[in-house]
Parts: sequence; structure tokens; C-alpha cells
Amino acid sequence: MSIWGKIVGGAAGFALGGPIGALLGGLAGHAVDRMRDSTEEALIAEKEGRTPDGPERSIAFTIGVIVLGAKMAKVDGAVTRDEVAAFKEVFKVPPEEMRNVGRIFNQARRDAQGFEPYARQLGRMFRSNPRILEELLDGLFHIARADGQVQETELAYLEKVAEYFGLSQADWERIRAANMGPAEDDPYVILGIPPEADEETLRRSHRELVREHHPDRLIAQGLPEEFVDLANEKLARINRAWAEIKRRRGMR
Repeated sequence: MSIWGKIVGGAAGFALGGPIGALLGGLAGHAVDRMRDSTEEALIAEKEGRTPDGPERSIAFTIGVIVLGAKMAKVDGAVTRDEVAAFKEVFKVPPEEMRNVGRIFNQARRDAQGFEPYARQLGRMFRSNPRILEELLDGLFHIARADGQVQETELAYLEKVAEYFGLSQADWERIRAANMGPAEDDPYVILGIPPEADEETLRRSHRELVREHHPDRLIAQGLPEEFVDLANEKLARINRAWAEIKRRRGMR
């Protein structure tokens, strides 16, 4: 079954706990007290070092994109046709699952609490796999710029999401540059290394980024297979930056 066919399942909500689990449980019609129990169990598991397994992490990633995208739409004030098209294009939502996705999106927009609890939960869940969080931010950037430009309110929102994810300021600058520029003018920013770095450091950094952003590795860490195009796009940006650095330095 596709990831999109699982996202409204009550069992996934109980396993995930927290605000994401509560949102899923609410859609499935579960009682509030049961969702409270789920949240408490999730916090206990977190303190004990237990994390959700692969399928649950994939569901959490998917819900995270939808919920944080919905919260971003509230900041922006409107959802454009271009943004909807960008979501469907990158995340491969089949027509028969759009209703489920729409239910979660609308539930998140109506939700009184802000984006912070969801971002914190995702940050804790993927704290040992920060590249997954980068992919999620890349997805939100793709949606934000679908109407031609990223609004200042959207950019401020995305920076706060990165902060609640636990990403560093340097990580944020690199992710922002890769999505908005100066991507072509400053490939060093995309690779996260200073322009004065020596050739050995450059090669090592590029190899490490390619390894960490390889789609197979990310899928093993919780990235749903339906999002593989997003991972391939990020890997292509890294390789373009590397090619530009080699061109500028006359490297082979």
C-alpha cells in the first residue's frame, strides 16, 4: 500500500504520539483521552531512547510536509493553484489519495495550535538524521516558490521551522542558498564549506554530502519512496555546485 493510503490510519497515530499522532487520531475519530495516553507513551519512549520504526517515520515525514505546508499557507494568507500543483508534482500524490491529503491539510489549517509543536516533534524524531529534516525543508521551499517567489513571511516561517528542527544557522544558510540563491554564484555555500578550503577538503565534503543525501540512504532513514524525486533534486544541486567549483579552480 502507498504511504498515502496509510496516513489516516489510527494505529499510526497511536504509535507516533505527540501532536502528529493526535492529528491523525482526530481524523480517525479516536477519543481525546486515548490520544493523551498516546502522547504520554510517546514521550516516555523518547526519554528511553526508543524511536518509531521505518514505516512510522515515513508517515511522520509525510504528515510533517502536509501540516507544516498548511501552517505556511496560513502565514502566506492563501493557497494558490501553483502551490497545489507543486505539491502534487513533487510528492506524487495519486488522484485517489488527494481527498485524504486534503483532510489532513484542512485539519492542520483549522488546528488552533501553531506549527511549533509539530516542528519540535519532527526535530526530536529525526535528530540523528538531520538530512531528512533538510529534505522536508526543501519540500516546503518548493511549495513556497511555486507562485514565482518566496514571500518574506514564508521565508521567516521556514527559518523558524529550521530552528525548531534543531538545525544550525549555518545549515539554514546553506539550505536557503540552495533553494533561493546565490546558488549558482556561490556553490561553496551549497556544499557548506568556505571558499578558501583546500582541494582535499572540497573533495571530502562533496563525497560526504553525496553519501548523506543519496536517496537509498535517506529512504532507509525514513524518507518515503514517494518523495524520492525531492532527494534526487537535492543531490543534483550538490553535484552542480561541485562541478562549478571544479570549473572555477581548474580541477579534474
